[in-house]
Amino acid sequence: MFLNRELVRWPLLNNRAMRKRAEQHLKDMGVNLPDVRVEVAKLSGGQRQAIAVARSVYSDARVLLLDEPLAAMGAKEGTMILDLIRDLKRRGDVSVIIIAHNYAQVLDVCDRVNLLQHGRITFDKRAQDTSLKELTDLVVAEYRRPR
Repeated sequence: MFLNRELVRWPLLNNRAMRKRAEQHLKDMGVNLPDVRVEVAKLSGGQRQAIAVARSVYSDARVLLLDEPLAAMGAKEGTMILDLIRDLKRRGDVSVIIIAHNYAQVLDVCDRVNLLQHGRITFDKRAQDTSLKELTDLVVAEYRRPR
């Protein structure tokens, strides 16, 4: 969580303080890890993604760009990330932009929906003013259009 922002007690890293702060940040965000000293390779995809989001949030990022944040995740892990995004949205201290192909997830957590086609925004509505069917119909129509 502290890439290029390590806590230093010259000339050494202050590992104890970094572990304690990491545990608190993850706890505040509702991310449960068995231990912050666990190797990243042993964590689930959802846990890794949650750590990446926490790292961004606690680095005072003002905008968080999530590109397919639920790709290759199981239902449990995906739910954890969606809950984390909802919490960030409620807190209001960071703007979240999600790039996704799963419209149901987008409608579930986003305020606005934009559809990009050929490098242009061809659709822009509040999430509450659109539907899964409308979005699907737009994309299907694009694929069916003669080239």
